[in-house]
Amino acid sequence: MQYNKYEILKEFFGHTQFREGQEELIDAMLSGRDVLGIMPTGAGKSVCYQVPALMLDGITIVVSPLISLMKDQVTALIQAGVRCAYLNSSLTKEQYSKAVSNAAKGMYKIIYAAPERLCTASFLELCSKVRVSMVTVDEAHCVSQWGQDFRPSYMKIPEFLSSLGYRPIVSAFTATATAAVRDDVIRMLGLRSPFVKSTGFDRKNLYFGVMQPKNKYNALKEILARNKDKSGIIYCSTRKNTEKICEKLNADGIPCTRYHAGLSDEERITNQEDFIYDRIPIIAATNAFGMGIDKSNVSFVIHYNMPKNIESYYQEAGRAGRDGSEAECILLYSPQDVRTNMYLIDISNDNPDLDEQTLQMLKRRDVKRLSQMRDYCTCESCLRAYIRSYFGETPDDHCEKCSNCTGKFTEQDVTVEAQKILSCIYRLYQRRLRFGMTVVSGILTGADTEKIKQFRLDTLSTYGIMQGETQTRIRNIIRHLETKGYIVTDDHAALSLTSRSAEVLRGNEKVIMRIREESKASSKGSSADIDKSLFARLKAVRLSLAKQMGVPPYIIFGDSTLRDMCSKLPETELELLSVSGIGKAKQERYGRYFLSEIAAYLKEEPDAKGSAAEYKYINIGH
Repeated sequence: MQYNKYEILKEFFGHTQFREGQEELIDAMLSGRDVLGIMPTGAGKSVCYQVPALMLDGITIVVSPLISLMKDQVTALIQAGVRCAYLNSSLTKEQYSKAVSNAAKGMYKIIYAAPERLCTASFLELCSKVRVSMVTVDEAHCVSQWGQDFRPSYMKIPEFLSSLGYRPIVSAFTATATAAVRDDVIRMLGLRSPFVKSTGFDRKNLYFGVMQPKNKYNALKEILARNKDKSGIIYCSTRKNTEKICEKLNADGIPCTRYHAGLSDEERITNQEDFIYDRIPIIAATNAFGMGIDKSNVSFVIHYNMPKNIESYYQEAGRAGRDGSEAECILLYSPQDVRTNMYLIDISNDNPDLDEQTLQMLKRRDVKRLSQMRDYCTCESCLRAYIRSYFGETPDDHCEKCSNCTGKFTEQDVTVEAQKILSCIYRLYQRRLRFGMTVVSGILTGADTEKIKQFRLDTLSTYGIMQGETQTRIRNIIRHLETKGYIVTDDHAALSLTSRSAEVLRGNEKVIMRIREESKASSKGSSADIDKSLFARLKAVRLSLAKQMGVPPYIIFGDSTLRDMCSKLPETELELLSVSGIGKAKQERYGRYFLSEIAAYLKEEPDAKGSAAEYKYINIGH
């Protein structure tokens, strides 16, 4: 039977309409055109290539960077009734041979493969026996060395395409790409006059918050208390912090597991599965965790430390709310995070094959991005607008769904402090010296450091003129002056004055700084008005089925699907198909268990029927 795109969307994925950008990208692929889709996490990138893959004559090869991501996506597709497989190093020799044999017989429509696998003899032999109608590159930013997660193995993709002897459709997808990375992806993959679609970087269901608490751990526990029984990720910048947070939370009676590169493969897999299968609700992790996680019911992402750049932050924060449910992303910031990240940048050498000039250029890029990440944490304007502006959009300057838009600020006149800081930078300039904020704040507070002694900075007229201030406050004022255009920094974070500085120094212009009143960051999003007891009962049914099937609970149904069940209260198989996220295969496989639980609930709560009656009346078409 030949399905059209709408029938496939409903039959296999349980949806009646496409999300923004999906249909345009699908139509471009079906017309034979290359595409590049830039869509935030949770926007439905996979549907964009899975729908045409089921309609095209041959097979689609999906290049994916992580084994865990392949497993999740293949499991979800099989549960939805799609014939597919993955080929990677997690398979035994016998399993791999069997999968290749099945693929050669045309048993699969979609094959997921790691980039390292593409140019192996066995994979090339398989491709010589089948018709590859499309090659999809997931996490396409990995092909660009200017992206935040460059992977040399992605350079094998053009070589693989040229080995086929004909040109299949090539589709590429990523959640995070600046204009430079986008252009690099098109060039490196050799996309031919591609249809490029960016659906924007605004995740409306996410609340963004930045806190600068005196005690990070206490702030963390407050956030976890209001997210009790919900699934979440706590990102830490180092393995040591990851271990410490996991240990302290468990000691305080809050179940948490851990994930970082220093653990054994066996423990990483076990811990990841405990989190994915909802056996443990919280995981503390370094950035080694996340890109391959397709878990849809993550309700919060907390960054215990500031990441190195906006791209990494947005991708990691984007693990929250993948199913469209309200979720919050909170970053706990301290100035120490900047120093930690500078150290990590200094010791990093991720691409040893690059020449020294390129490595230095990449390091300067990383320092600049770190500065932009710091500015996000200390800015006074809308956080959502900051992120969207970073990726090239022109957003509204107020969202009412971030800590800066909903938080409380007091205004302080810091003109005198600003004059002292600007004077110090000017005195350094007179000596043909330039330093960053650490040295400048040290001069102003009268610090006795080696660098101050080496350059005789204690002889400056501005030495010690702000002894009563903390270096932290001085640095905050310096950042404010930079944001307002009174100071600029170069690639080495050295400070210089601008033409605007003179007006402040002469006393012709005041400097007013907004100071955030520390408060609990909290989501302003609203949840659907559903019966929480029924939701808990449906989750219990889902968990029981997941254990029987050996799959993560969200593979059965996402939380958003369970909420829609609570809202619509279906009583028949036909009504169940009206629930978002339920296609025919899942309705036939699992529907009766959920209908039975809803029937039991309605017997106990007969008045609940009225809330869903109007919807059913309209939906059934009476």
